[in-house]
Amino acid sequence: MITVSNVSLQFGKRVLFDEVEVKFTPGNCYGIIGANGSGKSTFMKILSGEIDPTKGQVSITPGQRMSVLKQNHSEYNEFTALDTVLMGNKRLYAIMKEKDLIYAKTDFSEADGIKASELEAEFSELNGWNAESDAAGMLTNMGVMPDHHFKLVKDLNGKERVKVLLAQALFGTPDLLLLDEPTNDLDIDTISWLENYLADFMNTVIVISHDRHFLDAVCTHICDIDYGKLQTYTGNYSFWYHMSQLQLKQRSDSNKKIEDKRAELQDFVRRFSANASKSSQATSRKKLLEKLTIDEIPASTRKYPGIIFRQEREAGDQILLIDQLSKKDSEGKFFFSNVHINLKKGDKIAFVSRNQLAITALFNILADLEKQDSGTYTFGTTIFKGHLPNDNNSYFKGDYNLVDWLRQYSANKDESYVRGFLGKMLFSGEEVLKKVSVLSGGEKVRCMTSRVMLQNPNFLILEEPTNHLDLESIIAYNDALKDYAGTILFTSHDHELMQTVANRVIELTPKGIIDKAMTYDEYLASPQVKEQREKLYK
Repeated sequence: MITVSNVSLQFGKRVLFDEVEVKFTPGNCYGIIGANGSGKSTFMKILSGEIDPTKGQVSITPGQRMSVLKQNHSEYNEFTALDTVLMGNKRLYAIMKEKDLIYAKTDFSEADGIKASELEAEFSELNGWNAESDAAGMLTNMGVMPDHHFKLVKDLNGKERVKVLLAQALFGTPDLLLLDEPTNDLDIDTISWLENYLADFMNTVIVISHDRHFLDAVCTHICDIDYGKLQTYTGNYSFWYHMSQLQLKQRSDSNKKIEDKRAELQDFVRRFSANASKSSQATSRKKLLEKLTIDEIPASTRKYPGIIFRQEREAGDQILLIDQLSKKDSEGKFFFSNVHINLKKGDKIAFVSRNQLAITALFNILADLEKQDSGTYTFGTTIFKGHLPNDNNSYFKGDYNLVDWLRQYSANKDESYVRGFLGKMLFSGEEVLKKVSVLSGGEKVRCMTSRVMLQNPNFLILEEPTNHLDLESIIAYNDALKDYAGTILFTSHDHELMQTVANRVIELTPKGIIDKAMTYDEYLASPQVKEQREKLYK
């Protein structure tokens, strides 16, 4: 158990946390949520001991082991994948190394024998005899194949490194598990495995994630950070969100009734206070008016951007025909081959692939940013495209401020018009004059979204549009895409977005495609799709 007692954290005059009190108990999974900048990751660092609070303390039940998901992907570059996972249980790994040193001695003494015996006893208590097979099994379950277990971490690809570090955090069933954005860069299958693993985990889990589906699947409680306080609610993210919206509406409705009563009383006082026959009533009502108080609903630090995609003109019946399209990587291996897709009006297609670069290649081809190796694609004459790439760095060159940057893409050069689109994405005041060279990843996505919005396209190509965004922006994006009347090709790691927006799913493979008119969840659960995938990935 972790007990947080009267914890405050202050940086200069800024108070990030103010007397936070909370207990994290075994058998529960706590999702930490809050607006960008509210201090979610900082709070996690306080819990792990990486940062000391200004006041108060964090205490852990004596003898319990804490494990924290590492964010430094190069920290274990010189270790094998298997050793890196084993290092998740520091005491066990230390015993293994100490034993190896003792047994390697050429002058093995009686004292060495006694020490080795003590280490063997502790090693057995920590289930050391099964440690390597358990670590290997976990890696394999996550999709890191056995022939990679003894590779150095630096020789693995980026996604495999993420999986190795996640396996390290989970290894040995820690008593306290702290996970900051554990699903970042994970594929569908690994996220599903992790959801099932955490659902069965009997100890304490504290997690930060922007994936609403993941929070719903694993969380028993939601901890909301706002105004420097932390409030704990029972239930998953969706339950918290709907409850918070309902409470806000109820309080708003209650306040409206008070406002109506206040207006009625004020009107009475104004009309009759000068009338002698009514003066006593007016006086009593004036006193009543003074007692009326309106419950203030503080404006949350959360801000929802105004994402609205409009069509300059509605598309005709001819949308897009892709015929026998193929593309290879730099080594001559197919990203995809012989792709044939006929898009219909109103299609909202979610693209998936075991190789994310395959989707990037297809979207770049359709956006006229690179060439296919073979095949053709033909857009209808009424189609006007809007493209949001995953890698947007090439768009942010030069010494532009935000207004001048966005003005490049606008037919209307009026500054107030351009500022309006930046304002919809929560850039206000002096913020719009900052240089594009200093933008964060999330700010770049918001700028790119402003760019797409002002173009008024009737065909959207969106690659990971919610990357780097907070939950509020993701929800706004989700709602905007559901409401959009045009055609969408998109891919996202946000399960909820894929499920609620797509009416068709297409999977790209080196040997062809799977194309199904169904929801994302139906696609993942389909035995027919599973059979097709096995054939295409052989």
